[in-house]
Amino acid sequence: MGQCLSCFKNQANADISTSSHRKKDELTEIVTTHQVPAIMVSDYPQQEPLLQDNEHSIVSYKNNAVLQNANTVNSYGDCSGDTQRISDKTPKPFYQKLPSIPRTMSSLGSSEPRISESKINQLYDQYKDSLEDAILAEGIENLCNDLQLNPDDFKVLVLAWKLNASQMCRFTRPEFLQGLKNMKTDSIKNIQQKLNEITCELKTDSEQFKDLYRFTFKFGLDVSSGQRILPADIAIVLWRLVFTNNEPPILNRWLSYLEKNSHIRGVPKDTWYMFLNFCEFVGDDLSSYDDTEAWPSLFDDFVEYENDQMNQNVTKNNMKIQD
Repeated sequence: MGQCLSCFKNQANADISTSSHRKKDELTEIVTTHQVPAIMVSDYPQQEPLLQDNEHSIVSYKNNAVLQNANTVNSYGDCSGDTQRISDKTPKPFYQKLPSIPRTMSSLGSSEPRISESKINQLYDQYKDSLEDAILAEGIENLCNDLQLNPDDFKVLVLAWKLNASQMCRFTRPEFLQGLKNMKTDSIKNIQQKLNEITCELKTDSEQFKDLYRFTFKFGLDVSSGQRILPADIAIVLWRLVFTNNEPPILNRWLSYLEKNSHIRGVPKDTWYMFLNFCEFVGDDLSSYDDTEAWPSLFDDFVEYENDQMNQNVTKNNMKIQD
């Protein structure tokens, strides 16, 4: 108590002078005890013998280095500030303590096919028109040939549906690119395989089929002219096409009625949509049809026509029996 800074200095110098013959190993232990960073310890040679003439200055230099590094460690909160001994065991780096990633986790997503956008663009350029940036009728025909499909095949309609094509006989670059990305395909072989899978799914997935069915009406319209009603002849072709794999019992009689009545020029959107419900409701027996319900008038006319045909057939059969 009451000692000034000069007293501490004199005492420190006395301690240094009495320890002038300290061995180098002891100094190294002090340095190791305080875990002086290697970059600071390497600032002075450790293997060279201490020169007798300069041992006082060297010892002072090392003691200062030890004190400086001890203070440095204390400033980061690793030590208490006293000459507290730290374990000689060096802690393992943090990354060594992390658990290894399981093989199953490291390989997540590896089974997903890698789709190349450049391959899709190359495929598109192979079929696109020479004058317009779109795949038109000739290009679609060539694409169908490579897919080993007829242009009027059901799978071509499925492809147009998956590309979300805005109109018939025309695939734009954005439609083709995004559609194949969604299908996770970038080659002719992959398109063939995917179309087979989707076609099988449509046989059992009614919601997917309904989406395809609604798309088909839009697909048949001439959007360039603002068409909103599907021409009857186009509607007949598309009805036959969309029901390729799940033909309702009433379909042929319905299409025959449309073909015989030339005054039916077009099919509105609500009639197209409701026909799917109509097929599910009446089945093959039109006797369950109720004309008081909100069916399109075209269905009323069709059922009336079919009933007349049936009555005529019954009358003719009765006349034959009487004869």
